Order: sequence, then C-alpha cells, then structure tokens
Amino acid sequence: MSKSKHSEISTAHRFILSGGGTGGHLFPAIAIANQLKAKFPDAEFLFVGAKGKMEMEKVPLSGYEIKGLWISGFQRNELWRNLNLPFKLLDSFIKSRRIIKKFKPTVAIGTGGYASFPLLFMASRNNIPTLIQEQNFFPGISNKLLAKHVDKVCTVYPGMEKYFPKEKIVITGNPIRADIQLSTQNKDKYYEIFGFDKNKKTLLVIGGSLGAKTINQAILSGMDYLKENDIQLIWQTGRYYDELTEIHGVETCKNCWIGSFINNMGVAYSIADLVVSRAGAISISELAVLGKASILIPSPNVAEDHQTKNAMALADGKASLVLNDKEAVEKLIPMVLNTINSDHVLNELSKNIENFARPESTSEIVKEVEKLIQTK
Repeated sequence: MSKSKHSEISTAHRFILSGGGTGGHLFPAIAIANQLKAKFPDAEFLFVGAKGKMEMEKVPLSGYEIKGLWISGFQRNELWRNLNLPFKLLDSFIKSRRIIKKFKPTVAIGTGGYASFPLLFMASRNNIPTLIQEQNFFPGISNKLLAKHVDKVCTVYPGMEKYFPKEKIVITGNPIRADIQLSTQNKDKYYEIFGFDKNKKTLLVIGGSLGAKTINQAILSGMDYLKENDIQLIWQTGRYYDELTEIHGVETCKNCWIGSFINNMGVAYSIADLVVSRAGAISISELAVLGKASILIPSPNVAEDHQTKNAMALADGKASLVLNDKEAVEKLIPMVLNTINSDHVLNELSKNIENFARPESTSEIVKEVEKLIQTK
C-alpha cells in the first residue's frame, strides 16, 4: 500500500507559485493555479509569499497552502529601513531552497512581488523549469532580475526584448480570475446579494487591492451627489476603510456597499454599469474581458508612469475615460454622473474596450507550463 501511494505521489505534478504584495501580482498567480488545477486535477500546489503581505490571507481563502518568507522591497523614501534587507534576502534564499528541496516542484511559476525573486532564483539554481509572467509594459524589479535565470517569460506587450531575452519571450496577455466571469442569467440574484435595485444604475469603485487615497477622497466628497442621482455604489476602500469609517464617519447606506475588499468581485462586476479604477494591468485586462465601461485614474506612484501609458492606450481607442489623479477629487463625480446617465456613452465604452480583451490568456500560459513539463 505504501509503495502504491509513493508511486502516485511521485508521478503527480507539483506546482510552486509566487506572486503578491498587490492584487496585480497575486491574482494572476491564483488564476494560473486554478487553470492548472483544472488541467491536472491530481496535482499538488504550494504558494510562497512575503510575510505580512496580502497573499498570506488571500491565498488560503482561494484554497491553496502558502508559506511566508521574511522579505521586503527596497525603501526609497526611508533608507534606514533597508539596513536589514541583506539579512532578509539571505534568509529568504535559504528558506526558498529548503522549500524547493522538500516540495520537489515540477515547475516553478512567478508573477512578480518580493517573494518571487528568491523562490524563482533558487528554483532555477536547482534545475527546476521556471516561468515568470509580467503584467506591465515596464517590468517590476523581481522579474527583471529573474529574466536571465528562468526558462520562459510570458508578457502582455510586444517590444519587451529591451527587458527580457528575446528567445524566452512569449506574448500571452494577462491571466484573469475565472470567477469574475459570471453568467448574466443570474444577474437579478446578484443585485439581491448587495441589496440593490436592478432598475437603478450601479457604480463600482475599486482603487486596487490596497486602495487608492485620492479615489477614496473623491468618492467621499461626492457621496451626497450620488445619492441625489439615485446611483447605487459598491466601494472597495482598501486599507483606508478604518480611516473612512472612524474618522470621516462613512457608513453603509441603503444604496451603497462599502468594504475594504470585495471577495465576490464577479458579482460586483456583473451588476456594475460603470467602473472607477486605477489603471493597473490586471484591472484593465478584467475590464476588457468583461466589456465594462470605465473611468481610469492612473496611479502617479508607479515606475515609469506605466499606468498612464496603460490608460492612454485605451483612451486612444475610445475604450475608457481617463482622469488625472490630481484632478480626481474635483472632477470625478461630475464625470461619473455625466457618463453613467448616458446609455450611449456606456455602450460605446463597453463595446470598444472589448477590442483589448484576451480571454484565452490563462490557457496560453498553461500551455507554456505544459511545454516546460515535457522538457523535465
């Protein structure tokens, strides 16, 4: 019996994944894992994340085991915080090596974030087939450092040869969560989940998984106008929830749902007539696949201002409206009201953004993983 069990374990694929810090890195990793699980039902999965980051909570909620590394990024504004960074890196390399030796992965997959660098680096050093996925036009530091060590680099945009070895690049698009694509046949029930009226317009506000202070300030200043216009509001505040409720006294009302994080994002997307969002790569990919009208407010706090580049590509295709972060508090609510009350504008934005959709992205990445399996 033990021999048979050992045989089953040894022949099953084992996938180790790392991506986190923000939803933009984490959700692609979960999407890839879910697709691999559907393809290989007997496979084993293990995530590796950074202690104290969102992945340590969200990955178990998605049904996967996760181990944490003592790792963080370089702090540019508070240099003294970097004094222990060399020790964190050394500790993370040692722990990553132990994890790999014990788990014996078939393939290691990274989607960016602090923990992905030591894990994927050690996997490559131990001759484990490795794949990284880059969501943005301007890569994060982990993926740039890993590029020469890994076997495959999945990207969204052409022209990434300036960052990654050309022979390793495959353009796949961004993986998105399958659970956000819900059947429209149950749409009436989705309104009931939020306690909303299906005959009223619904605004969805998502400032990224960690929240966006400027967007929150804009919504806070304009809530009375939304109520006056009978607009239903789903508002993901991120880490600013306590500040908004305790200091500013924001409360959930009849026509609004307010929370730090939306676990049933598919339901929220389904009933939203208009979405206000940062212009992160994953958010845009989800909006495109779902055909959602949107107002994008690029974050000014990202490398190479890549969110503005993301947003302007859509604006040029008349697929989204774009608002500068500095103008958001003053102009967002008027723009929301003008847009959400015009079915013509909503329909045009919804139709045009579908031109940017790549619904098969996750499947394309899994195909690349399968190729790596065959080389082992």
